[in-house]
Amino acid sequence: MPPQLQALTQFWSATRMDLQAVLEAFDDQLRRRPQPDAPDGHVEHDAGVVRSIAGANGWSGVIWSHLDHASADAAIAAQISRFAELSRPWEWKHYSYDQPADLPDRLLAAGFTAEPAEALLVAEIAGLTLDAPAPRGVELLAVVDEHGVEAVVAVHDEVFGGDHSAVGSALRADLARRTNSAAAVVAWAGQTPIAAGRVEFHPGTDFASLWGGGTLSAWRGRGVFRSLVAHRATQASARGFRYLQVDASPDSRPILQRLGFVELATTTPFTHPGGSGQRLEH
Repeated sequence: MPPQLQALTQFWSATRMDLQAVLEAFDDQLRRRPQPDAPDGHVEHDAGVVRSIAGANGWSGVIWSHLDHASADAAIAAQISRFAELSRPWEWKHYSYDQPADLPDRLLAAGFTAEPAEALLVAEIAGLTLDAPAPRGVELLAVVDEHGVEAVVAVHDEVFGGDHSAVGSALRADLARRTNSAAAVVAWAGQTPIAAGRVEFHPGTDFASLWGGGTLSAWRGRGVFRSLVAHRATQASARGFRYLQVDASPDSRPILQRLGFVELATTTPFTHPGGSGQRLEH
């Protein structure tokens, strides 16, 4: 398909989506009624708040909140008290449409630190162009063993910085349980892993989520990232999911939008300073 026609097709697909309806479905299915982030975790519903509590290697934090000026400060204090039992960092995942409007200021005043904001992007899988093979000399391989897990962690460490061993632990646990709730893929140039990404499948919802897509700097601009998106979108489509959701960084946002993703909101992780204070990866 010519690039101009492809761009027009993707734009038309995006404009046909009822964005408000998609946002409401996302909010209801993934935020208000989430699944635990790890097998040893659980979800708790408090007054105007939904939070996820996970084991040592899982993500813990506030997923959804619906507060007002009168209840916000007390709710924030209650969450700080509840998460203090974990003795490690946790997040309050804020979305730009959350109420009250000054909730970010209240979180900062309560001792949270705002991490860089990301764009909440969604695409209808049927509207994406999934014929995006890896460039010549690059092979995409599903992660099915320890060798693949180590490659994912190595790519994430180099691309994003920091320690992503928790991602490796989560992948190993999923492979051992054979739950098929997530999948990972690595792009290889010969024996060298050059890019990697994950996709999470949310049963009982319309959504699959993309996480951790990153490419080594020397390989950017060659279509590797696009092929990783197409690979994971194909997996989600085969499992019957309608939408793909991703929290996009400033680097990946324009690429994803060219592929047909549209922005619904922005999301900002507010990290509580307890424990190490490092950014948690969901």
